[in-house]
Amino acid sequence: MDKIIRIGTQSSEIALWRANIVAKQLEHLEYKTEIINIDSLNNNELDNSVFTNKTTNIFTKKLDTALFNDKIDIAVHDLAKVPTTLPEGIIQVAVLKRGNFNDVLVLKTNEDFFTNKTANIATDSLRCKSQWLYRYPNHKVTEITGTINTRLQKLKENDLDGAIFSMSALKRIDLLPEDPFKLGWMVPAPAQGTVMISALKSNTDIVNCCKELNDKETEICTTIEREFMLALDEDHTAPIGALATVKEEELKFRGTIFSPDGTSKIEFSKEVPINHTTDIAQFAAKLLLDRGAKKILRIKGSVNKEIQIFSTKNLSISQKSILLPAIGISMSDFITIQYNRLKPAIVKKTIENVVFTNKNAVDSILNSFSSTELDFTNIYCVGRRNKRFIEKNIGKVAHVENSEKKLTDFLLKNLKNKEVTFFSGNEAESELVKILENNQVDVDRIQCYKTVFTPNKIDDNYKAILFYHPLEIKSYLTENTTKDQIVFCIGETTATEAKKYFKNVIAAKIPTAESLLDSVNTYYKENK
Repeated sequence: MDKIIRIGTQSSEIALWRANIVAKQLEHLEYKTEIINIDSLNNNELDNSVFTNKTTNIFTKKLDTALFNDKIDIAVHDLAKVPTTLPEGIIQVAVLKRGNFNDVLVLKTNEDFFTNKTANIATDSLRCKSQWLYRYPNHKVTEITGTINTRLQKLKENDLDGAIFSMSALKRIDLLPEDPFKLGWMVPAPAQGTVMISALKSNTDIVNCCKELNDKETEICTTIEREFMLALDEDHTAPIGALATVKEEELKFRGTIFSPDGTSKIEFSKEVPINHTTDIAQFAAKLLLDRGAKKILRIKGSVNKEIQIFSTKNLSISQKSILLPAIGISMSDFITIQYNRLKPAIVKKTIENVVFTNKNAVDSILNSFSSTELDFTNIYCVGRRNKRFIEKNIGKVAHVENSEKKLTDFLLKNLKNKEVTFFSGNEAESELVKILENNQVDVDRIQCYKTVFTPNKIDDNYKAILFYHPLEIKSYLTENTTKDQIVFCIGETTATEAKKYFKNVIAAKIPTAESLLDSVNTYYKENK
């Protein structure tokens, strides 16, 4: 191939190292390369509308956007910080042979502080913090941020005994001490120490070139680690460790979950033949979830935050990390879902047109039936996440919209004089059903779950309340009265209900929890 392969990277020293090592390996295969610093591209050159994953860090977002806008041919990443689900149209094409996956402690002077009762250790990772505190509960762990060089400088200038870093990152930019204090007991982040190359799936020439760099063993191990994190529905910011290694045709996997304060830990470890690793990540995640993984991962917001808000739904650590540092959040589920036991006759025959407007209905169906028992010809749903979940567990989705209203409009245009089966909850009314039936569409509504109020009385000091469903508002009002709080809602339907009771209501731009939290950030940035 004569084309020059444009390699996208950021300007940090470690990012440039990754780009250069990829360039070197491609040039060894006689491909021509050019390194493009995407930090030098201005906003006019990067159309961000193609990108919607709000939890992704800004650097990964810029690389993905540059791919979509044909500013680069491949993007080079630290795989440990890449979302487990890539944007549609972008694929992982190769991982280089993995570097050292261990963490290392850089000492300010020496290790004599271990003989003291207390010590002050710094890290930019919640995973490292939780594991350190689990091992050394009397120590203090301080958060430090910035580039590697910035954090090393902060270690020198502040009252710290040591700081934790990725061993491979220090080594790659020649900053690893001669006699490193390796933390072999600390379980690394999923895919730690791995360089990943991504590209547009449609760019087949580039994909085929880069596949030549792929290290199969690294791919197997890091895929398992990241599947473990995905099955837990968490990301790299959570206190999760995972490590898969191969030795003599045996794969050993270890997955750990710590509470953020380091007081609790649950762990999974297993060795299997290398050709029997298909579901080990999912098996491990399910086992830990059954043992209370989500409860361990969740903590209430700090009372020391400047702004206190309340969420009527429990959020994951990765979702809470979206909030500005000044915002503290407390949480409780104000509604819970109870699945109905469905009769086998419901799915005995092929169902031509099936409608799901939320994930609760999908979960309920899968709670009663295995995917092999379901024979749905056309599936219509609301939400791209819901679509991905359905396609992973049931089958191909014929059409998806981002709101119930838009899906209703689509069904009206395309299914007149036909019948649809609508799997829903126990809501008294449904606009979808009402509109379809008034327009010559027969609706067989099957209530597969019911929503139960689980309210509690909250303090009056919260400046904002977050709602994700109209029924959460009704549940909230059974124990609480309306005050002057600002109310943030996940979508227009919930906002319409909230406006009946609250004066100041803000709806998220996109009906996702991440967009809702972005709305909170935007409001408090603009109203400091």
